[in-house]
Amino acid sequence: MPRTSLAGRSGASMRPWLIWALLILITDQTTKALILGNYQLGDASTVTGFFNIVRAHNTGAAFSFLSNAGGWQRWLFTGIGVAAAIFILWQLHAHPGQKLFSLALSSILGGAVGNVIDRLMRGYVVDFLQWHYAGWYFPSFNLADAAITMGAACLVLDELLRVRGQR
Repeated sequence: MPRTSLAGRSGASMRPWLIWALLILITDQTTKALILGNYQLGDASTVTGFFNIVRAHNTGAAFSFLSNAGGWQRWLFTGIGVAAAIFILWQLHAHPGQKLFSLALSSILGGAVGNVIDRLMRGYVVDFLQWHYAGWYFPSFNLADAAITMGAACLVLDELLRVRGQR
């Protein structure tokens, strides 16, 4: 019988990348549970003159895109998150030896799964990090969003290095 493995074509294991995604997921869900347990919707605590901890609910996507669409967006964004997770797992299996690429994908995976869990369990994503300056407020976000953003930046860097032949 063939033996199943977490190793991709190169023989490298995708296990470290799955562990990284799991750490992001656990940290994301833990911080969201702390916010839900200690803040009411709309509550805020000032941390510095430019950063607050808040409790916000996002039924949409990034920057609250489609947040007032009537509810169907919950399932659309859940489906996109599940499809992305499946695609990322396939890519991690195929390329576990490509460190920057796999770090990027596993960061996106951990964040995407964290937000999918929120959508399935609550119908919205819990956001709580809020940056502001001189009356301008950046939309609130969470650790899953930060991991997805970091992963996307690493994907861009990985591609730039690949195109330049430095990888």
